[in-house]
Amino acid sequence: MNTYDVVIVGAGPAGLTAAIYAIRANMSVLVLDRLAPGGQMINTNEIENYTGVGKINGAELSMQMFEHTQELGVEFDYKTIVKIEDNGQTKTLHCEEDDTPIITRTVILATGTTPRTLNASGEEAYTGTGISWCAICDGAQYRDKNVVVIGGGNSAVEESIYLAGITKSLTIVTMFDLTADPKACDQLRAMPDVTVYPYQEILEFTGGEKLEGVRFKSTKEDAVERHVRCDGVFEYIGLQPNTDIFGHLNILDKMGFIAVDDEKKTAVDGIYSAGDVTSKKLRQIVTACSDGAIAANSAAKYVDSLKR
Repeated sequence: MNTYDVVIVGAGPAGLTAAIYAIRANMSVLVLDRLAPGGQMINTNEIENYTGVGKINGAELSMQMFEHTQELGVEFDYKTIVKIEDNGQTKTLHCEEDDTPIITRTVILATGTTPRTLNASGEEAYTGTGISWCAICDGAQYRDKNVVVIGGGNSAVEESIYLAGITKSLTIVTMFDLTADPKACDQLRAMPDVTVYPYQEILEFTGGEKLEGVRFKSTKEDAVERHVRCDGVFEYIGLQPNTDIFGHLNILDKMGFIAVDDEKKTAVDGIYSAGDVTSKKLRQIVTACSDGAIAANSAAKYVDSLKR
């Protein structure tokens, strides 16, 4: 049975960049993902902030990154990892699809996150075409248009301040009140054409071929229903890190994200992590790529130390 130098779990921008750097470091590389390469990029209609590319469809950028790995000879397989065993200088990965274990000297975990959703009527239909989870990624396409933000925490308020500066009108709908930093909340409320509806329950996303509005009702005794017309919606009700199977490795922080140092090392020798799944402040394509490069470089140094 062959032993890889590195197995990368996850084929988003972090995982694919890690693969490029790893194979260029003369390591044997395997990338595993249960879905098509690209991660959250696939669900992004337009990307406008990836350096040197300009405006590009998320699926197109995903394919370009994947093709780059294939030009370099990176091995890729559609597999779902269900367990990772730490055997010291090697790691054993078990997959859902078959009983053949994968042996590797290092692992880079780049499994990303899943945005928490409301499961409201119409949400699935407009995901990626009217409903987004990243104002920095998609906000520019709603310049001078009407936008709704769902959520009242730090991310919701910070992104709302950005959106309020470019949109025609901004409506914030939140289950509770604004719970972000008080100064940020005051700044947001003071901006023109911003309306906040606290203590609301989302009922439905409305429209035909395109998203046209959001219907919601008060959770107070009056239970007043409202329908706000809009061109786009941004949801900020939290991110779920894809780390369910990593708990036994004791590498997670209290929120379930993977804790790493500045070299992307986890608490386990030979296991690294990169991208949105790690504990970090900014989750963007460019920062995921940076993480992947650093993780691959660290893994390469570790593999070299094992082979000496």
